[in-house]
Amino acid sequence: MACTEITIIHYNDVYNVEERAARFATAVKKFSYLDPIILFSGDALSPSMLSTTTKGAQMIPVLNEVGTSCAVFGNHEFDFGLEVLTQRISETTFPWLMSNVVDNETGKPLGDGKTFHIIDKCGKRIGLIGLVEREWLDTLATINPDELIFHDFVESGNKIGAQLKNDGCDYVIALTHMRMPNDVKLAECCNEIDLILGGHDHIYAVEKVNGKLIVKSGTDFFNFSKLTLDFSDSKDIQVIVEEIAVTEEYIDDPKLKEELNRYTSIIEERLDEVLGVFSVALDGRFERIRLGETNLGNWVCDVILAATGADLVILNSGTLRSDRIHPPGPFTLRDLMTVVPITDPLCVLELTGNEVIEALENGVSCYPRLEGRFPQVSGISFAFDPSLESGKRVATDFIKVGDQYLQPVTKYRVATKSYLKQGCDGYTMMKSAKVLVDEESCPELGIVIQNHFEAIKMRLGKCRRVSKHRQSLVTLSRRHSLVKCLDAGDLDGPHPLRKGNIKNIKCNSLTRRASLDDLERPNCLLAPTVDDRILKLDKEVLEKLKSEKLKLEAEVTIEEETEPTSKNLIS
Repeated sequence: MACTEITIIHYNDVYNVEERAARFATAVKKFSYLDPIILFSGDALSPSMLSTTTKGAQMIPVLNEVGTSCAVFGNHEFDFGLEVLTQRISETTFPWLMSNVVDNETGKPLGDGKTFHIIDKCGKRIGLIGLVEREWLDTLATINPDELIFHDFVESGNKIGAQLKNDGCDYVIALTHMRMPNDVKLAECCNEIDLILGGHDHIYAVEKVNGKLIVKSGTDFFNFSKLTLDFSDSKDIQVIVEEIAVTEEYIDDPKLKEELNRYTSIIEERLDEVLGVFSVALDGRFERIRLGETNLGNWVCDVILAATGADLVILNSGTLRSDRIHPPGPFTLRDLMTVVPITDPLCVLELTGNEVIEALENGVSCYPRLEGRFPQVSGISFAFDPSLESGKRVATDFIKVGDQYLQPVTKYRVATKSYLKQGCDGYTMMKSAKVLVDEESCPELGIVIQNHFEAIKMRLGKCRRVSKHRQSLVTLSRRHSLVKCLDAGDLDGPHPLRKGNIKNIKCNSLTRRASLDDLERPNCLLAPTVDDRILKLDKEVLEKLKSEKLKLEAEVTIEEETEPTSKNLIS
């Protein structure tokens, strides 16, 4: 009797192996008698506490053991950079897809993925495409978006889908790592795709749009989908979807459990790995970092600013947990985990100037108590008067974002922790803020710091490089502004850079590479300082701030008076 049914197992967004991964494998293997196609929609290598030390290696045995047939890259596959990703992909036993993003450096799909994959099963040819959205590509800290070519996922889906069907495929499945609205758009506009198996959303959902199903299969080994494709009527292929919950009734797969135990046991060995070498001591003492600016707080916030491309960073000092002075010299993974011992997802919010002021007021509201809400910052400087009542301590006239004074109604990109986005530590003003980059699209703090060390090693030529992609050591806005200056002679309009950030750049005498190197060189020294980002207001400080503001206002007036008018330009 001819085979008319094909079984598909689908899962997505898995992070923590410790509790359920071995049970998940048992649950999937329960259906092995059906010889299923097992498909994965991205996000496995990060983030988790274990991946902080293994860089995702612990997930490879899981992906392989469950019998994965094909996968699409998720954004977190790139958290540790292309060098690590290349190694991890070589350890898997199945192909990875990236159908609509090309790496300019190689001319190939990003991550060296495949554009499509075909599986022959039960006399049918099943075509697979891997599609992603632009939104999370622009947030990858380890990938330079200027070096990518993004093709619209609908156009790519139709083009590659048509190609697959012309090549004899009976059914085309899109593995996606996109938010549901983009999956819906794909279903509405792409006639060449028959089924969408999505990730990125950590939910279980099944929706029918334009006659085709969109399936999201949960997260973190809690559940997966069993789909049955019925080809009895080739003109009307039926799809039955069943959610499978991974409950305690499934015992751990013994082989996988033993393998995962090996990874948990090597954490202790990796803790003494040297990440970088500081030439100065780092001050993480609570009595300093919860009452004022410290070089440890400055350095961590600077790393976040460079990685996220935000305008400014506000981080609660309670994030930094070491409560000690870290001496100059080697800084190990153990040291990092004493500073940032828990997984801390980051996000980027849109706040008005007034909301930024409100956040700073909350940060200093409990001074001089050693409260974790006290802010550490980057990209912004401010002064506060601890003698005034809470809520009125910040000197609002002297807050500067970059080298310009904060404007109350201007909207700023603020990088912070998702913990503060939830309104914790009194930061309630962030709870209703517009999310520009959510925690799913941002790497977590510990990974951002590790990538910063790796970028320094690459910059100094101290490690092997398979790609020029890496996490930036300076803010993306500074890199992009320099490129614009070099490429266009600054003829297309004013610099997005603030004046103070470009005063040392001589665009007409430096090559692009040398100029970028000059920008990044100071960040390779690992010698963070205290540079008056947070000042306690007294008479002397107030006079200094007033003088600086008058000087800057005078400079702006001179610039405006000397700027050529349209009449002068015509003549």
